[in-house]
Amino acid sequence: MAKEFESVRSMIETLKPSYPVYCLRPEIITQAATRFLEQFPGRVLYAVKCNPHAEVLRALHRAGIRHFDTASLPEIAQVRESFPDAACYFMHPVKGRAVINTAAKVYEIDTYIIDHPSELNKILAETGGAEGLTIYVRLKTPPVDGAFYHLAAKFGADVDDAAAMLRDASSRGCRVGLAFHVGSQCLVPGAYGEALKIVGEVLEKAKVDIVGLDVGGGFPAEYLGTNMPPFEDFIHEIEEGVKKLKLRRDCVLMCEPGRALVAHAVSVVTQVQLRKDDQLYINDGIYGSLSETVDAGVKLPAREHRLAGSLTGGPKDFILNGPTCDSLDVLPSTFSLPSDIDEGDWIEIDRVGAYSNALATRFNGFAPETLVVVHDQPMGSVR
Repeated sequence: MAKEFESVRSMIETLKPSYPVYCLRPEIITQAATRFLEQFPGRVLYAVKCNPHAEVLRALHRAGIRHFDTASLPEIAQVRESFPDAACYFMHPVKGRAVINTAAKVYEIDTYIIDHPSELNKILAETGGAEGLTIYVRLKTPPVDGAFYHLAAKFGADVDDAAAMLRDASSRGCRVGLAFHVGSQCLVPGAYGEALKIVGEVLEKAKVDIVGLDVGGGFPAEYLGTNMPPFEDFIHEIEEGVKKLKLRRDCVLMCEPGRALVAHAVSVVTQVQLRKDDQLYINDGIYGSLSETVDAGVKLPAREHRLAGSLTGGPKDFILNGPTCDSLDVLPSTFSLPSDIDEGDWIEIDRVGAYSNALATRFNGFAPETLVVVHDQPMGSVR
């Protein structure tokens, strides 16, 4: 279990860390999970890939999350072995044969996703047949302006192919469903409505009843400069779109949030190791916790910490350099910090709960690995 501290300040006073430290606030995860569980009109799956840290998963489980979107055998094993009462869904459209076999026979996975007919053949062959299986067909959806990643660029079937796969899987004895993903950090609630129209087209062609509809992830987190629509707008769009489909009453509606559940719950405390005028050299960077500042243009709030006295200088824009020898290891946006910040001070960078430790490398021997639990308040609104 992770060490607990009253606050980030008390953690710094105790550890005086010269290495990056993730600070997890379980109460923030509870708030986010409760919002989804109370407002989403169906089943909530956590996308494990977003942040698979054991403490994060425990916080989600304590908050009531009992369903997990898993994409690999290690993710399935971690969830199954940590939470015997939890359900795993194998939601990666491309899976190795031995992986399917082990998922079915060791971990009793009975729900899989496909976007190509060959994948259905693999699953049926390796699981021993369709009895008890639920197969979701993943749809291709159009790009959404402003989303971080267009996830249908790699996966998803068009309307005709998806309808054919639904009919094929159903005729071979599988329970069937449909799934889509509008893209990571989607800021357009209407994207869900447009995707649900495509679902309607598929159902009209397939003439098959589905037992599940998975609207995927994409629910956003609030970063600096984010024009964040109300959460309720996304829920309303989904509810209205689903009503038009006239699904059977026993069709289970599902979603797969990742970023929206955990992004706000973790900050990372870094230390300034050298100052060169307006450049600060810290012990974390784009090869560690902060790759999304480059890959997705995320802008993160930050605040300073000093143990001996306080920082009194006016605000100044600083360039933050990561710890590796690579000259590319520089955060693309400046951070406003007190002008008298210097070597030995700490910078807490907030909103890094999503795709931080999950994407961190060990390049050059630097790796952010320490996580503690804190119970203070995170930084305020970033609007």
